[in-house]
Amino acid sequence: MHCKKTIDARSYSHDMLEKLRRDAVKRVEHGESPEAVATGLGINRRTIYRWLEAFHYGGAQALAAKPIPGAPPKLNAQQMKRLARMIREKNPLQFKFEFALWTLAIIRQLIKDELNVSLSEVSVGRLMKRLGFTPQRPLYRAWQQDPALVSHWREHEYPKIAARAKREGAVVMFADESGIRTDYHAGTTWAPVGKTPVVKVTGARYGLNMLSAVSKQGHLRFMTVEGSVNAKVFRLFLQRLIAGMDRKIFLVVDGHPAHKAKLIKSFVQDNADRLELFVLPPYSPELNPDELVWAHVKARVAKATVQTKDELKRMLDRTLHRLQKLPDIVASFFRAPTCRYASM
Repeated sequence: MHCKKTIDARSYSHDMLEKLRRDAVKRVEHGESPEAVATGLGINRRTIYRWLEAFHYGGAQALAAKPIPGAPPKLNAQQMKRLARMIREKNPLQFKFEFALWTLAIIRQLIKDELNVSLSEVSVGRLMKRLGFTPQRPLYRAWQQDPALVSHWREHEYPKIAARAKREGAVVMFADESGIRTDYHAGTTWAPVGKTPVVKVTGARYGLNMLSAVSKQGHLRFMTVEGSVNAKVFRLFLQRLIAGMDRKIFLVVDGHPAHKAKLIKSFVQDNADRLELFVLPPYSPELNPDELVWAHVKARVAKATVQTKDELKRMLDRTLHRLQKLPDIVASFFRAPTCRYASM
């Protein structure tokens, strides 16, 4: 026996539903049975009885289309202009938020606090796109950085290092130390389309417990340690690094005190035929492709739940070993906008 399918009322407009309700009740009043009307219209029998109940107690007005609950109040042109300016010119910390990146949740709260308008995060997302913003990964830049030194490094110092390495058959590698820090902000932030946001942070660094070195050919060498990195730890890393390479290494590092220690200078002098150190401009981590190793690792470790230090160490080692087997990804770090100078 074939059963007639019931209609999906969600596909009807409010006006169409009102007409349907009125017609159904009128047919029952003219003698048709509720079941016959329900079957003929393709509606559930419980529905026709709800309509009849509403008509009985509320009359024809009870069958009228109900107004759609009002959507959250929209921002006017002046408010949208103010919102765009706040997000473009300031960061969340300046509005007393604890996170440095513009997220939908923070923007939603900003709209509530500053403009007295409540919106859902979905509405905020649509609004941001309408205002010309997209979620982007920010560049972090220390306020102590000297742009002139950075420019000189890119245009003069590094090209000389790369040319020497080519002449002498050496490999250029970039090294860095890092760890999961409490001041680390992971993720994207909303910013104007085509304008990569810059989050200004302090140049100080804390809780370093990992070391690595990368080359544009895709080499990755790493070592994990407990505690901070001092000269002895860095010397151990250098010993392991040169032991695994068959040619001289031109190693580019930042100005961390461990890199400038007498112990390190002495080690480099004793191994001058296998190792030479070069120092990046102060407070310029974005020039180091090895920084992207840690961004890559943290993005994956952050998704895992670890309970102990040993679990964290195993997770770091596993993630770094996996990356070590993906030289194409390591080499791609040199093609990042701030590191492209080192890929030539």
